[in-house]
Order: sequence, then C-alpha cells, then structure tokens
Amino acid sequence: MIINTGMRTDIPAFYHEWMINRIREKYVLVRNPYNTSQVTRYSLSPEVVDLITFCTKNPSPMLPHMENLKLYGQYWFVTITPYGKDIEPNVPDKQKVMEDFKKLSDIVGVDSMGWRYDPILVDAEHSVEWHIDQFEQMSENLAGYTKTCVISFIDIYKKVERNFPEARTVFQKDRLTIGRAFIEIARQHGITIKPCAEGKFLEPYGADCSGCMTVKTFETALGAHLNVPKQSKNQRNNECACLLGSDIGAYDTCGHLCRYCYANSNVMLVKENMKSHDPKSPFLIGNSLPGDIIHEAKQKSWLDRQMRLKVCT
Repeated sequence: MIINTGMRTDIPAFYHEWMINRIREKYVLVRNPYNTSQVTRYSLSPEVVDLITFCTKNPSPMLPHMENLKLYGQYWFVTITPYGKDIEPNVPDKQKVMEDFKKLSDIVGVDSMGWRYDPILVDAEHSVEWHIDQFEQMSENLAGYTKTCVISFIDIYKKVERNFPEARTVFQKDRLTIGRAFIEIARQHGITIKPCAEGKFLEPYGADCSGCMTVKTFETALGAHLNVPKQSKNQRNNECACLLGSDIGAYDTCGHLCRYCYANSNVMLVKENMKSHDPKSPFLIGNSLPGDIIHEAKQKSWLDRQMRLKVCT
C-alpha cells in the first residue's frame, strides 16, 4: 500500500524527528480530521507499506535520516517557487531548496522526484513574463534531477480568501500563455509538465494531464507493478486521478504559513497546534485522549511479487 504524508502538512520540514521515530516503531496513529475521536492505526512495516510519498518545501531536515527510509519505496514532491517572504514567510530561499532537491535526487533516483511549481498566481508583481523567466532559470538548474514538474493555478478556497484576500483567479488567457511557455521550456530540459486538477486544456500543447500522484507514477518509482484495490483510487474531483488516501498528516500544522495554503485555517491555530507536538507521540499532534476509538487499518502490500523491484541506493 501507499502511505501519504503531505496532503495536510509538511512533515519533512517540521516533523522529521517524529517521522523517523514512527518508522522505527513501525506504526502511527492518525485522527480523523472531521471526527477527532475516531483514530486509525497504520502499520509502517515495510512488509505492507510499499512506498511513502513526501510533499515538502524544505527536504533539508530529512536528508541526514535517509538511511532510515531505505527499506521503502519513495516518491518526493518538492515545491519550489520564486515567491518572496510576503507570500511564503517561512520557506527557505529557492536556491537552497534546489540544491537540496538535487542531493535528494542523487539518493532516491530521478524517477522518485517531482518538482512542483505551484500555485501560480498573477498580479502586478508576479506577471506572466516574470513567471516564464523564473521558470526558465529554475528548469535549467534542475535539469537531470527530475523528469516531472507539476503546475497548478491558485484556487481561491475559503481559507485562501480569508488569509490572502488580494489573491485573484488567473485569467484563462494567462493560464494558456504560461502553460504553453512552461511546456516548451520544460521539454528543452527533459522535463514533462503535469497540470494538477486543471483539466486537459494544456494537453494539445504537450502536457501530461493524466495526474501527478498516479499509480503509474508510483510504479515507475518502484520499478514494479502494483495491484491497487479499486476503493483505494480516491478521487478529489473529476479532474483528479491521484491516489490520495492514507495520509498521516494533520491540518493546521504547517509552519511555512504560506498565504495561499488550503490546509491552514489561521496562523494562531497553527502555532497552538505546533506547541502540542511531541516527537515521541504516535500522534502528530498531542497524544491519546479519553474517548478515542482506535481501529486498525486494513493493510497489505500491493506489489506484484513476480516483477523485479528497483533497488534504491
């Protein structure tokens, strides 16, 4: 099966010690974000966990601990954008993140690395031309270390509307101009553009619109076939083909505090939650509570054992 870590928070950046403790103890407890007394216990044994996905804006804290992950398949999405501290207050400088991206790629392999340039927002400071220029510079830097760049345009969710009121939906003509330019620049550097939940309007120009965290993505990373149960192919909407289940993170816990974030409600709540983090707890935030109802997740390996597995070095 696949364990996801990054749909709700950034575990490598802020909770790497906790993650390594969970790997060593081979289990994790996860609260249902919509019914907090309901708790799922996931085994993290490599006998049932075929691959762990990480989504981060700062992989650096995890780099010294990569030996602890060598028994697992891995797929890393690293978000690297050129925005400043006014939009991404606590994200490291993009040059540092790109260097760490390359170090990580050397460890896990190019097929286990995806670059995310998203969300794309357009305003007076961040023009269409600015994005194209920045993307070209970054693509040249990351060439050879990834084959994939996922892009998306900002969605004005209620949380985004509250925390980033000046943000605006990107006009369709600007989406097309940026998308077409990115596709051509990426192609020149051996990178395929994958739009995330953006429909198929960029497909005629060479984008791969099949999804970004798909079964095929993970099979390529593993070098093996996966027999994925149908019920595990959880789709966020009709434009998403990604495998999104079994996330061990928690909402309102990401310390990057990006203004466009859909996973944080407000700054004060995030700070309070982070104070409740215990690296030794099986929960990401807090510990067991009276009334907790714990059930064991049904887990098994999805690997086709008749296929030869890729060995990560």
